[in-house]
Amino acid sequence: MSILVIADHHNNELIAATANTVAAAQLIGGEVDVLVAGQGCAAIADEAAKLAGVNKVLLADDAAYDHLLAENVALLVKELAVNYSHVFAPATSNGKNFMPRVAALLDVAQISEITAVESADTFQRPIYAGNAIATVQSTDAVKVITVRPTSFDPVAASGSASVEPVSVTVQNAGVSEFVGEELAQSDRPELSAARVVVSGGRGVGSSENFSHIYQVADKLGAAVGASRAAVDAGFVPNDLQVGQTGKVVAPELYIAVGISGAIQHLAGMKDSKVIVAINKDEEAPIFQVADYGLVADLFDAMPELEGKL
Repeated sequence: MSILVIADHHNNELIAATANTVAAAQLIGGEVDVLVAGQGCAAIADEAAKLAGVNKVLLADDAAYDHLLAENVALLVKELAVNYSHVFAPATSNGKNFMPRVAALLDVAQISEITAVESADTFQRPIYAGNAIATVQSTDAVKVITVRPTSFDPVAASGSASVEPVSVTVQNAGVSEFVGEELAQSDRPELSAARVVVSGGRGVGSSENFSHIYQVADKLGAAVGASRAAVDAGFVPNDLQVGQTGKVVAPELYIAVGISGAIQHLAGMKDSKVIVAINKDEEAPIFQVADYGLVADLFDAMPELEGKL
């Protein structure tokens, strides 16, 4: 049994979720190969080769795969998939973009955002905003699977796999092209990979009041998150949203400030190791999942917390 893991990367940096996905693939047993597709991404292939337990790294370096253009990557994976029983990718923006296309080209069902591996054909995945866990069994010849990275510990960077160019002829679907991107710049850690996250909700009240969140986050070296209510109200940009329709995080410490705890938000953060909730409503649902709860006005609690740090 052979498994292909498709690496996610920024062309100059391997995204950490790839190591978590390799860990999930290794639970099946058999050899695990990693595909690195992109343009000028040989350094990424070398980085992927260091992931523990990887058999070999396949390098597809061509302009057609620049920025992991979904239509072209899907055609590449379809050709490679004949040699594998499973195709894995992290459930990141890129993975969610090209993996459904891979499944359609192979005429198989995709199993999305697995959180546990029971056997080679049976997996667990959350449904109903994480309120239930479905056990899914697939009889497809090739299992196409995306992995929720926060559910698996990453493999170490202690491997020494070989890097080989792919032998598949480059196919360009010719239906899309990369035009450009605007990246938000921040000195804070990236939200989905941060060890500590401080999130604000509707209770923060305004974008100006979010300064309380930023100040505590800076003292803790933390990433900043937000509930959908805060994003919809325009307090912060939507790339900070945590929840079912935002990012899924599982930091060592998650501080929820002025967040009521709707199930859509809990779906994105309830796997955090320690959850601290600050809310003046003692009946707020967030206290049901919090390890530590403080019933207080955030405008009193946050300045005091910052002063103690």
